[in-house]
Amino acid sequence: MKERGVPIVCMDARHANAALKMMPAKTDRNDAIGLAQIVRTGWCKSVHVKSTASHEARALLATRSQFVRTRCDLENQIRGVLRTFGILFGKRVGGFAKRAEEIIDGELDASPTIQAVVEALMRARANILEQIRHLEAKVRLIARQNKVVRRLMSVPGVGVITALGFAATIDDPTRFKRSSSAGAYPGLTPRIYASGETMRSGRVSKRGDDFLRR
Repeated sequence: MKERGVPIVCMDARHANAALKMMPAKTDRNDAIGLAQIVRTGWCKSVHVKSTASHEARALLATRSQFVRTRCDLENQIRGVLRTFGILFGKRVGGFAKRAEEIIDGELDASPTIQAVVEALMRARANILEQIRHLEAKVRLIARQNKVVRRLMSVPGVGVITALGFAATIDDPTRFKRSSSAGAYPGLTPRIYASGETMRSGRVSKRGDDFLRR
């Protein structure tokens, strides 16, 4: 629509919500009227609409993050099931899969049901790991083609996930007038309470993009 010359305003959701809360009756009709009034008066704050490439990168990273959480949940489930029967998973040389194979082949012979449960969980974990590897390969490919991401990765401690996530979330750095505004965008600036002679800085506001904050 922008390419066709249609003016587009994407409003800040918190601002619009605050204005619409003043209406005593919430209906779709009243919401539409309220949004129209906000635009007419110019009270709304326009927010940046990210590019397609940024949305694609964020979707890729968010899906990978979900798979990683699922893998952790499966591993915790395996540990919990085994602990119920007095088997402590512990740590062994060779990693999680090696230790699970030892338990399945040795300590679960007396319980075929639990053996089947653990084997099913391990198969699910293996499938999740395969998908994680596939997505991480895609992340590395995108990072190699993005000079901004490569530059960010030159900072000690910044890897491909953090660099791509930062670049995809900021998208267009020129939309920030000051560098300090970039810290406020993911909610990393402190809350301020000021009343009379009282001036107190609190914890970070967390009012912003939680994806980048994580």
